[in-house]
Amino acid sequence: MSEEGISLFTSAREIFRKDGADILIRRGLDYLENRLFQYSTYYVYEHIMKVRDEKDLLPSLKNLTVEIVSSNEEADRLAADGLDFRQYVFTASEVLDKGGIAFCIFADKDLACIGWLAMDAQAKEYIDPLPYHVDFSTQACTGGTRTVKKYRGRGLMTYNYFLRLDYARKMGRETLRTAVKVGNVESQRVHAKFGPRIIAKACYFKLLWYESWKETSATKNGHDR
Repeated sequence: MSEEGISLFTSAREIFRKDGADILIRRGLDYLENRLFQYSTYYVYEHIMKVRDEKDLLPSLKNLTVEIVSSNEEADRLAADGLDFRQYVFTASEVLDKGGIAFCIFADKDLACIGWLAMDAQAKEYIDPLPYHVDFSTQACTGGTRTVKKYRGRGLMTYNYFLRLDYARKMGRETLRTAVKVGNVESQRVHAKFGPRIIAKACYFKLLWYESWKETSATKNGHDR
């Protein structure tokens, strides 16, 4: 079996162990869809950087460990301490190699929530390859946010977004962009807590190597829908 095949098998085993067969099947279908075919409608969000009060966004789950990981060497050290997130994320090693930054929240030794941040175009290709525009001289982008099934409903996704927004702000970025499927109401509710604006609604079509991305302007704030 190839190295990629071993990585996929290991990730699938961990997803099945932590989330169950239904989530594994959904993640597997998403993985194949992203590689072969997509037809979806998205909102493109833009968050303006500002100082936010962390205590207002803390999750209800206590005794959490937050790790911000920007290389596989750092991930190796965490794994040696029992905090291994790469076995749960299909492409984590590759994304780290391409400059992606992983924001991991652990409950004891379990990965509870993960989200990614891109500070340049190369990292964006692996974190969120949807072709919306990001000016990385002043902006960052985010994607790949997932909360493990048994830890949902505890505010972890909200806190993970706070961590990424705060990190990008401290790195001098003025805004952060991301795309959310129109039907993903849960994610939209989380974004609304940070008061973003929707800068576009976009239709995305991909078939093998062909892709089309068509945007229409939007003027609503995230919390106005």
